[in-house]
Amino acid sequence: MAHNTRVTGWIGWIWFAGVVMIVDGFFNAISGLYAIFNNDLYVQIRDKLLVLNLTGWGWVHLILGILLVVVGITLLMGQSWARVAAIVLVAVNAITQMAWLAANPWWSIVVIAVDVVILYALIVHGREAAALRD
Repeated sequence: MAHNTRVTGWIGWIWFAGVVMIVDGFFNAISGLYAIFNNDLYVQIRDKLLVLNLTGWGWVHLILGILLVVVGITLLMGQSWARVAAIVLVAVNAITQMAWLAANPWWSIVVIAVDVVILYALIVHGREAAALRD
C-alpha cells in the first residue's frame, strides 16, 4: 500500500519535534535523578507535592524522560504509531510540569512552553512524519 505523502518544507517541524523530545527526555531524566538522589535543589512546600513527595515525582520524571527519548527516536525513524504516542507523552509531560511548578517554577514554565511548540509541530504538521521513513 503506497501512500502519497507530499513532503513540504514543514517536515523540518517533525525533525524539530523529535530532536527536542529527545533533549526534553534527557533533561526530564536528569531532573528526576536529581530529585531522587539529591532533592536539596528543589523548593519544598510541606512534605508532599500533589499526592507524591519529591522522590516520587523524581521517579515520574525519570520514567517519563526515558519514554520521551525512546518515542522521540522512533518519531525520527518515521514510525506511524510514534506521532500519537509522542502527542500523548508530551501532553502528559506538560501536565506533570504543572504539578512540578511549586518545586521548580522557572524550569517548569520553560518546559511547558517547549512542550506546547512540540505539540503544535506534531498536531499541525505530523502527517508528514511518514515521509521520514521514505
